[in-house]
Amino acid sequence: MVYSDKLGGLTVALGVAGAGIAFALQEVIVSFAGWLTIMFGGFYKSGDRVQLGGIKGDVMDIGVLRTTIMETGQWVDGDLYNGRIVLVANSFVFKEPVYNYSGEFPFLWDEIKIPVQYGSNYEKANEIFLEIAGEVTSNLSGKSKENWESLKNKYRLENAQTDPMISLVANDNWVEYTIRYVVDYKQRRKTKTLLFTKILEKIEATNGEIRFASATFHLVEAPEIKVKINS
Repeated sequence: MVYSDKLGGLTVALGVAGAGIAFALQEVIVSFAGWLTIMFGGFYKSGDRVQLGGIKGDVMDIGVLRTTIMETGQWVDGDLYNGRIVLVANSFVFKEPVYNYSGEFPFLWDEIKIPVQYGSNYEKANEIFLEIAGEVTSNLSGKSKENWESLKNKYRLENAQTDPMISLVANDNWVEYTIRYVVDYKQRRKTKTLLFTKILEKIEATNGEIRFASATFHLVEAPEIKVKINS
């Protein structure tokens, strides 16, 4: 009875202090919880290419509070390293989507678009594009198909085509071919360069049977203006 008032006040003081400490350390606590989630939830691991907190790159290390990433992109085109090492708080796994480019399916679907002039040999163009895409990505189609089958059976996904495919759209200016193909997540730029190189060589070898299209502008002459001055 003598110490009850003092103990009550002490309890309140400790409660307020604890709440203040928890508030001050909330980011640390959430980051630690994020680390547990990453380690046991399988979000990503060292070596994976991810986009986390708006930063894209390869995971170098997963610390208790922060994930270390070798960044790609930004002022560098494509998926190449820019040399900047970024530390991202693990709490971002609760705040933003986590994009993993190399998880259970380490492949990406990519596309390139080819504009072809009207009057070209459309069927031959389709054959050339499909042949080149199959040649460049032949070593990936089988592997990606096996991975996708495993992923499909595990998560009940629909069937997806991993072999190259060609689609065509006619617009006001040209016929646009879209080449869709599967690529290793670290080889997007290299594969795209190889595809364009082979396509340029094949199209030039057709001697004008297939022609690339480009934007053209027709300038209309301004009408003649006659000015009459009364004296």
